[in-house]
This record gives sequence, C-alpha cells and structure tokens, in this order.
Amino acid sequence: MFGRFARPLMGVGLLLAAFAAQAHGISEADKQRMLDGGYLQYIGLGASHMVTGYDHLLFLFGVVFFLTKFSDVAKFVTAFTLGHCITLIFATFLKITWNFWLVDSLIAISVMYKAFDNNGGFQTYLNRKSPNLLMVVFGFGLLHGFGLSTRLQQLPLGEDSFGMLMRILSFNVGVEIGQIAALVVMVGLLSLWRKRESFTRFSRMANHGLMTLGGLLLLMQLHGYQHDSGPDEFRFPAKEHQHAHEDLDVEKSIQTERESL
Repeated sequence: MFGRFARPLMGVGLLLAAFAAQAHGISEADKQRMLDGGYLQYIGLGASHMVTGYDHLLFLFGVVFFLTKFSDVAKFVTAFTLGHCITLIFATFLKITWNFWLVDSLIAISVMYKAFDNNGGFQTYLNRKSPNLLMVVFGFGLLHGFGLSTRLQQLPLGEDSFGMLMRILSFNVGVEIGQIAALVVMVGLLSLWRKRESFTRFSRMANHGLMTLGGLLLLMQLHGYQHDSGPDEFRFPAKEHQHAHEDLDVEKSIQTERESL
C-alpha cells in the first residue's frame, strides 16, 4: 500500500524541499525592508520565516502527532520554544554562528529522528526505550534556534547593543507568533483526523512520509553545502554589510539632531 502513495509523497517532498530552500534564505527584498523599517518589520520577518520554515514545522508536526491532551501539547511546545529562544537570542547577540547549510542538515535529521521515534523505532530496531522526549525536544529546540540565528545574523542588526537586542527580540516575537499560528492549524487538523478510522490505519505511513521528507531536506542541505559556490547568496557581501551599518548610523545621527532641535 505504501508503494501506491510513494510517487505522490515524493512529489510533495520535492516541492516542500524547493520551498524550504527559498524560505530559509533572507531575500534582498527582506534585507532592504529591514533597512527601511523598524522593529515591526523584524516581527513580521520572524513570523513569515517560521510559517514557511518547513523543517521547523515538520519537526513540530512529529512532536504533536500523538499528543491528545492540551496539557501535553503545551508542555512539549514550551520545551521546544524555550530551547530555540535561548540559542536564537544569545547566539545572535554574541555573534556565534556556523555554516547554515550544516545547521539545517542537523535540523533535517531532527525531523527524521522524531518520525523514527513515533514509529517505535527504538523499541523495534534498537530494543530499548525511547530517550526522554521532553529533554530531546528541548535539545532539538536549541538546535532549531541556532538555525534561526544563523539566518537572522545575515541582516544588519546594528552595532548599538540595545538596538541590536531589540531587533533580535522582535524577530523572536515574530517567530513565536508564527509558531502559534502554525500549531493551531496543525493540532486542529490532527484532532479532526484522529476521529476517523484512517488515522489508525495510516499514522505509521504518515510518519514514514515524515521521515522521507526529513531525508529529502537533509540531502538538499548537504547538496547546498557541497555546491555553494556563492557564499554571499544568502547573506550580505562584506561591503554591502558595512554600507548597511553606515546607513543605520546616519539614520541614527539624523534622528538625534532632530531631537536636539
């Protein structure tokens, strides 16, 4: 029966992978909007980045797939949120970064891990209990937050510590708004599906599909890492980045002069 759905699933996976490749990059339009705008633009960017960040959403889908109680959903989502907030804020503020292709590759593995766990992989293939799920979700939250940080650091956050922190926090607020919106839809659809007999029949297949999508994202990220001939493709070139900071400094000085009048 799985073969019957293999081609459509592969097609959906490739489509999501293509969208994910675009969604995770910071476009030139986004960069310019951040230069021209303020904190609200960072909130909007954070929200749009989360709702189009298919690797983050796929992992969350795996986390809440079998959770039927609101208290359980809240507990695990809180652990994930706490994890990604820590690394998003501190890694960005302290300018700790790494190659984003490799970070996103690890995030893709987190999707595969959750699908493997959902299908009882530890018990079936490793003859052991699953690791503590709450700690695992928190740990992967740290990883996902670092992935968000590598993208945010492609933007001109300014040299002023307070302004930089406010931009980071604004982006983080947007991420949480996007996550809540996605979870409402996700949990709602899963709740409706659980009431049907097809959930019992196809839940295992759904997680096989989740693992397949994670694998496709992993291959896409590794391919990007191997063939990334333009390191400035998703970030500011050095001269442009310096120019962006100069624009922010000029804007700040003009505002100071206006306030002194």
